[in-house]
Amino acid sequence: MDNRAALLRGARACLDERGYARTRARHVAAAAGVSTAAIGYHFGTTDSLLVEALMRGIEEWSARLDDRLRSAPARPQRERLAAIWGSVTESFHGYRGVLAASFELIARADEDSELRDQLRLTVEHARHGLATQMLDIDPQREPERAHRAGTVCYAMLSGLIVQWLVEPTNLPDRDALADGLLDALGESGDRTGS
Repeated sequence: MDNRAALLRGARACLDERGYARTRARHVAAAAGVSTAAIGYHFGTTDSLLVEALMRGIEEWSARLDDRLRSAPARPQRERLAAIWGSVTESFHGYRGVLAASFELIARADEDSELRDQLRLTVEHARHGLATQMLDIDPQREPERAHRAGTVCYAMLSGLIVQWLVEPTNLPDRDALADGLLDALGESGDRTGS
């Protein structure tokens, strides 16, 4: 494995173990089995390396979530909601460090306009993806609707991540999430999933 790949792997391990703010160049270099000078050579700064490793981790998680969402049934609505939000919570496993570090990175965005712009694009892409994945809305045909619906889906997803990070053993199961969403929407219906 070349040094660049080793550094990305080491950075990811450090993000999982230490989080973004507590990871230093020496930690990444030790995890990668290379010198700290390799970070400067390949990435310029430790922050650049950590951001790239984090973005790759988020992309990997997002692809995993996308794969899981493809299997959600079309109908009935409650069963679809249960399948979607069950898939969402299942996708978190194995990505705790990346998901937690993403919130650390968001907190730093006010200090770094380039990072803020990168995150803005990532969020917009996520909104469109969630509108498509969860609600079958085509952002090309219905851009305003996709933006509105994707924003709500993104808010729900982010909130669920926060709750899972804080108290992973107390997250409702897929059926309770579906029922809670229907309750929040003021919709009643068959709660048995049939």
